[in-house]
Amino acid sequence: MQRPLHEDFLLKETNPHLGGGKITGDKLTSTYDLVEQMQYLYVRVVKAKELPAKDVTGSCDPYVEVKLGNYKGTTRHFEKKSNPEWNQVFAFSKDRIQASMLEVTVKDKDFVKDDFMGRVLFDLNEVPKRVPPDSPLAPQWYRLEDRKGDKVKGELMLAVWMGTQADEAFPEAWHSDAATVTGTDGLANIRSKVYLSPKLWYLRVNVIEAQDLQPSDKGRYPEVYVKATLGNQVLRTRVSPSRSINPMWNEDLMFVAAESFEEPLILSVEDRIAPNKDEVLGRCAIPMHYVDRRLDHKPVNTRWFNLERHVIVEGEKKKETKFSSRIHTRICLEGGYHVLDESTHYSSDLRPTAKQLWKNSIGVLEVGILNAQGLMPMKTKDSRGTTDAYCVAKYGQKWVRTRTIIDSFTPKWNEQYTWEVFDPCTVITIGVFDNCHLHGGDKPGGARDSRIGKVRIRLSTLETDRVYTHSYPLLVLHPNGVKKMGEIHLAVRFTCSSLLNMMHMYSQPLLPKMHYIHPLTVSQLDSLRHQATQIVSMRLSRAEPPLRKEIVEYMLDVGSHMWSMRRSKANFFRIMNVFGGLIAVGKWFDQICNWKNPITTVLIHILFIILVLFPELILPTIFLYLFLIGVWYYRWRPRHPPHMDTRLSHAESAHPDELDEEFDTFPTSRPPDIVRMRYDRLRSIAGRIQTVVGDLATQGERLQSLLSWRDPRATALFVLFCLIAAIVLYVTPFQVVALLTGFYVLRHPRFRHKLPSVPLNFFRRLPARTDCML
Repeated sequence: MQRPLHEDFLLKETNPHLGGGKITGDKLTSTYDLVEQMQYLYVRVVKAKELPAKDVTGSCDPYVEVKLGNYKGTTRHFEKKSNPEWNQVFAFSKDRIQASMLEVTVKDKDFVKDDFMGRVLFDLNEVPKRVPPDSPLAPQWYRLEDRKGDKVKGELMLAVWMGTQADEAFPEAWHSDAATVTGTDGLANIRSKVYLSPKLWYLRVNVIEAQDLQPSDKGRYPEVYVKATLGNQVLRTRVSPSRSINPMWNEDLMFVAAESFEEPLILSVEDRIAPNKDEVLGRCAIPMHYVDRRLDHKPVNTRWFNLERHVIVEGEKKKETKFSSRIHTRICLEGGYHVLDESTHYSSDLRPTAKQLWKNSIGVLEVGILNAQGLMPMKTKDSRGTTDAYCVAKYGQKWVRTRTIIDSFTPKWNEQYTWEVFDPCTVITIGVFDNCHLHGGDKPGGARDSRIGKVRIRLSTLETDRVYTHSYPLLVLHPNGVKKMGEIHLAVRFTCSSLLNMMHMYSQPLLPKMHYIHPLTVSQLDSLRHQATQIVSMRLSRAEPPLRKEIVEYMLDVGSHMWSMRRSKANFFRIMNVFGGLIAVGKWFDQICNWKNPITTVLIHILFIILVLFPELILPTIFLYLFLIGVWYYRWRPRHPPHMDTRLSHAESAHPDELDEEFDTFPTSRPPDIVRMRYDRLRSIAGRIQTVVGDLATQGERLQSLLSWRDPRATALFVLFCLIAAIVLYVTPFQVVALLTGFYVLRHPRFRHKLPSVPLNFFRRLPARTDCML
């Protein structure tokens, strides 16, 4: 009997106040309707003019301080400028406002104490409200006042309004809840952002031949191969079997190339003159912009490239002019494949690279990232635990990052994002992370953003046009076991634009047709996926703010292919669960044959006789039975999206040593005695698998030996039986044979023997090739 899941690890349905409560049935009416509205006071500081001089030089170094109660934000300052332009926005959360007046002060930056230049006061009760799609509020000039309220020289252009997180100014605004974050880098690292993965292509390099190579040693047969380099990717052909100065290969090398194709493809022809010594016979650099692109597998034209030889002259590389070697290649960018950059089980995009081959979208996915509850402290600050959480969502080429909520175990993001959907059998991944770069300092080998947990939602499991509001547990596997890090609250809606198109998608191949017409090998796909992941993580880590490598790799499940005892057990029991239905049917049929319930057995006899006498009813009966089962199970259809299952993953029952092995590096970093113990354990498991595989091979070889005359007496008996069976079946109607066979199988237990049947005894006596094994 299966143990129930831990209550904390279960999905919980919620009923949040979405879109300000504008709900009609299951659909919501506004454009920013999958999140709870959050009110903000916005202050846009545009510019100032005619500011008074404060320094002895007759100029000023102005900046603006925006103060609301205990919260204070400042603009950057300008040196010696009386007409500065800032154009900065400040956002103060209405939930935290504890003052009735907004104070906007212009100050002069000074070494000792900043000078007061003037201020503008606003009564919060008189601030106008603005809700998109209203046009932005036009800023106005305000005359500066001194502390007594008298007008002074200088004017400040401002706009002040109450709005929500749907405001266009929200993503770039300075937020009052991030007042402790300092520096430009720190502020950039906490803002929300949308990223696009680079457009990836497969690059096929068909190395055909080379001509007129000039090895340094003319007296030996050259062992020539081609080394191709694209960025960090290096591939080599085999050594040419035609050991001459005109070698041939006709070998394909596959790379992943990313637009905008900054790096050239470098082909280097090399001669292996010793086991660890190679001589470069020539090389050429091919700019990617000149490479042909194709959408199908029609051959592209071949091209010859001259090989340049380099010699070292006074520490510099110089081209050798008297050289005429060349290489013959066929190079193209493959637009008909989908470049796999994530695990195939969790793919969020299956379209080919070339946009001309894209089909129309079938709908829209909208996700509201509402809040998180009960997050664990991820780091220590001022002798207490703290968490600075943000979310990352990935679907297709579009990545989104929410703003970072500073020092909160219950952060509220309330940000809504939209994606176009081209295939329902795809997965969106949403991860929660702790920001460790609030004060800039993004140095190599520095702090890494910690993972709090992630959620995957498969679109095909969602009903269309229904809003799903659930709280998902954030479960992370640690070396000491599975741990709940908190819960994330999401609102998800999948809207279908054409039901007919979506139904048609279920009849289409999952991947573009090039994957089936000219498939890549498994080893090629693994290598290319690794290269694609590296390119995506490198590009996104160079964005501003960066989406760091550890984030991208966690979202793309980079390490999911590594060996894990826990995962192997889980997959084994998944297989057993799949076969569980067949095993149950087998047990039920065995009970029928043994007359455990005579009434049921008699009914089965009647059904069997009807199907034999009317064979045209067999297939309709099977499909009608499946239809009725499907209709019956509709009452218990899942009403919630699937989520991480700790029992299915064997995360709760995993042994600590198995988890320690799963988190080990590759290659291992554990002591030799632990590695020896794990190796011995792996050998024992592999021994059992080896035995099962051997048994399967034995049964297959026994089938082959029926007609192979390996055992002449057994084959003679089988051939004679086949002749007699052919004559009997020819003269006997098929329905009679079927009835007799069925009655024999369903015979009463008093007519059965406990010994194995004659056919089984005969089969088990057949020879296999186990005798020939060493």
